[in-house]
Amino acid sequence: MQKIITFLFLFIFSISQAQNKSSQINSIDFKHVKAHVTIHPEQKTVSGKVSYEFDVLQGTDSLFINGRNMDFSEVSLNGNQVDFSREETGIYILHDFRIAKAEKLELNYSVKPQTGMYFINWEYPEVEASKKQVWTQGQGKFTSTWFPTFDDLREKAEFDLSFDFPVGFEVVSNGKLQNTTKLGDSLVRWQFDMDKPMSSYLLALAAGKFQKKELKSSTGDEIQLFFKPEDSAKVEPTYRHTVQIFDFFEKETGVPYPWQNYKQIPVQDFLYAGMENTATTIFSNNLMTDSIGFKDRNYVNVNAHELAHQWFGNLVTAENGKHHWLHEGFATYYALLAEREIFGEDYYYFRLYETAEQLKALSDRGKGESLLKPDASSLTFYQKGAWALHILKERIGDEAFRKGVKNYLQQYSFQNVSTENLISEMEMASGMDLSLFVKDWLEQSAFKAEEALESLKKSEFMNQYLQLAALRETPLDQKAEYLGSALSFPVNDYMGQEAVNQLSGNKSVQALELYKKAFETGNIFVRQAIAISMREIPKNLKAEYESLLNDESYLTQEAALFSLWSQFPEDRSKYLEQTKGRVGFFEKNIRMLWLTLSLVTPEFEPDATSQYYDELAGYTLEWNPFQIRENAFGYLYQIAALDENSLESLVMGTQHHTYSFRNYCRQLLKKLLTEESFRQELNDLLQTMSEEDTRYLRSQISG
Repeated sequence: MQKIITFLFLFIFSISQAQNKSSQINSIDFKHVKAHVTIHPEQKTVSGKVSYEFDVLQGTDSLFINGRNMDFSEVSLNGNQVDFSREETGIYILHDFRIAKAEKLELNYSVKPQTGMYFINWEYPEVEASKKQVWTQGQGKFTSTWFPTFDDLREKAEFDLSFDFPVGFEVVSNGKLQNTTKLGDSLVRWQFDMDKPMSSYLLALAAGKFQKKELKSSTGDEIQLFFKPEDSAKVEPTYRHTVQIFDFFEKETGVPYPWQNYKQIPVQDFLYAGMENTATTIFSNNLMTDSIGFKDRNYVNVNAHELAHQWFGNLVTAENGKHHWLHEGFATYYALLAEREIFGEDYYYFRLYETAEQLKALSDRGKGESLLKPDASSLTFYQKGAWALHILKERIGDEAFRKGVKNYLQQYSFQNVSTENLISEMEMASGMDLSLFVKDWLEQSAFKAEEALESLKKSEFMNQYLQLAALRETPLDQKAEYLGSALSFPVNDYMGQEAVNQLSGNKSVQALELYKKAFETGNIFVRQAIAISMREIPKNLKAEYESLLNDESYLTQEAALFSLWSQFPEDRSKYLEQTKGRVGFFEKNIRMLWLTLSLVTPEFEPDATSQYYDELAGYTLEWNPFQIRENAFGYLYQIAALDENSLESLVMGTQHHTYSFRNYCRQLLKKLLTEESFRQELNDLLQTMSEEDTRYLRSQISG
């Protein structure tokens, strides 16, 4: 009987705590969080002391703080020891809480984060310090893996944090850096102050061998641009237009930048392109680029997107996942508006056209989604959300749209919102009933392709482009004049590329004349289209095609080198000599192609074969950025040259924290296991590698 009573008590207690967790926002209001955190990167652990100030809004018998797999000690309430109960997801403070203000809870904690905080290359003592970093990614409720906090968008508090970190590294976090203090010979304390509340998923930390460039907006806001010393030449092209974007958003929203300063930090092996932590954007260092790479792909869109979030998502935050589009749709749309200021109207409409095509294809397959679906895809939240705002602005007019956005941001600053709040502000600003807009663009799963098309046709450029695109299946002799017109000076980037793409595979005299005209445009994007789409290089265009190797475009150079090497074997050594020493993008696209082609061209520098192989295989090593490793794996696989070290690195990659790379390694490993020679080598690795590193390999072999 006693066992039954005990079981019932524990059962009732667990139900009570689950209810308290979900309703705590109504009874406890956290105001301020102050913490002192020590990071031990070589041990991959975190410890600290946290103080919480909160108001009790209504009586409750417990308080819950999220902290996954943490150990807690020295827990006190208003200076007195208090009972607590620890579980896997956090800590319950057991107390008869009554309505009160400025209550103070303090606790110590320690944890070894499994996600949320990432320790890059600290396990490799032979790797130089410049390649070692620590950074966090909290969105998706992961801040509570390294810091005891609140996994609830609605709980906003002011956070003031200090960090102890090994000497010799720069530490960046939310807020304004107040002070740095050297603690002995091994640690430095970094103290940061915030003066406004935010949701805890926006807490951030990045540490590494960084330098910074400091700028100011036209209104005096401090902007800090971080970079690794070896990337100093990439700072200007990477961060190009940052101040312009910043100024544009303040003007376009009508609301001043809401935080004390703004920082951007590139880190290795980041999970996404970027993350809009409050005033502290962390982004993938593969977006660092030089001036040539800027033409092909640049940081401008991600830069603008994450900065827009400082208003849309950080200043005004959705209540829950149902309204997530208020973050991503707005950030995507305002980034596009900023890019229109930089790259022009044609760019703006062409990007809308591209995303409309994707959304229509999804909708035509019966997989369209409502913007109010909590688990909708990124394409829906980002691109359909941006389209909804584009249409909304057209329906109510620019002036009413800007007024509605400004009122929305001001009315709900540092608060949580629903879609209904936005629509209410837009209706008041415009004097219009927006119920049909809500039905068509927010609630309906299908994409309104016809309305989108009519919107695109308001652009003269898009009308011309759509007319040209409609000729894709038309025989060349019936459209040659039209294609020639598209390639006439001054050639439009998008029209010119479309014209070239429609020539692909055509070897007629008309096609050759149009190709010559395309080469002569001198337009880097038109010439890039030739490099990528020309399947067979005519001998009488060989010289023109060879000139592509000198274009200031890494995409063009890569495509041209491979095509020329493939189609003119007698000149392979010439092409390799001409492109020797070129690197390309962050992932070394040209260098790795060059190394691979050199290895399979026996007549080219045979004495250097071993050196070139070692370089290519060396890029697979675990401490390299995953983009570089993936590129190297791909080339080594194509030439059947994966060695033992590369295979070991591939196996370790199957446990990598970045999903896309982890999935790539797993798929390649599956292919290798179908080949007997590789299968035996992989079996041998089971005997020399740790069980943790070979977990996926074991599952595939045993399966």
